Amino acid sequence: MAKKPQSKTVRKIGTDNATRAKYPRHSVDRALQIPKAILEQHAGKPCTPEQAAQFLGFSSPKGPFAVEIASATKYGFLEREQGKICPTELARRILRPTSTDDEVKGYREAILKAPDISEVYKHYRGENIPDDETFFRNTLVDTFHIPEADFPDFKKIFFESLEKAKLIERHGDKTRVLDVSTEVPYSEEKSARIKKLGAEVAVKVGDTCFVMQPFAAPYGDYYEKIFKPAIEKTGLQPVRADAELFGTGKIIDQV
Repeated sequence: MAKKPQSKTVRKIGTDNATRAKYPRHSVDRALQIPKAILEQHAGKPCTPEQAAQFLGFSSPKGPFAVEIASATKYGFLEREQGKICPTELARRILRPTSTDDEVKGYREAILKAPDISEVYKHYRGENIPDDETFFRNTLVDTFHIPEADFPDFKKIFFESLEKAKLIERHGDKTRVLDVSTEVPYSEEKSARIKKLGAEVAVKVGDTCFVMQPFAAPYGDYYEKIFKPAIEKTGLQPVRADAELFGTGKIIDQV
């Protein structure tokens, strides 16, 4: 009797690792635990992960402690130098503030640095979080590729971090995410936007250069003797706001 060929068990390769979210596994304030320990017990100087683990009573720099290092790094609280770790300027500003708003602004800057958390914050800033949790979960999973199994963990870390940074307002059963992106100096997003706008601007010979200033003496002489010749030297045509815009209406429309 012929043997029945054995069917091979095909092992399904999971996609969890491939789609694993990059967000910090700790809230923004919890991620300061290691930088704080280095500041308090090592004067903020670079130390090895083994030393940092000892500061906090961990037996090994691997496992849970390595995850904490990763979280602090993703928020911009730790940096590596030749195998050692040390608190960043951002972490120091939060832990040792010199003005009343250093701490809150520091937390907000950290949130804008954190992978996944920053993208979700930017998506909802200025808006209410959906009342129906299903819509919020679907957005995280479909748009930001947060694994569905990680949704409870991400949600907890996201809201705890935004609460700490005072980026949430609650009105009754509504939760609104505040838009404070303009408060964070020189953010990558702002820099990219400015570069994009700059790349779209093209100035050609013969274009006009609109000049708005006081033209009564002595300022009018500055225009005639300094500004106008300099503008014409670049190949542009100077246009005075007081004498060369005709008709009624908004100045900005005529410019």
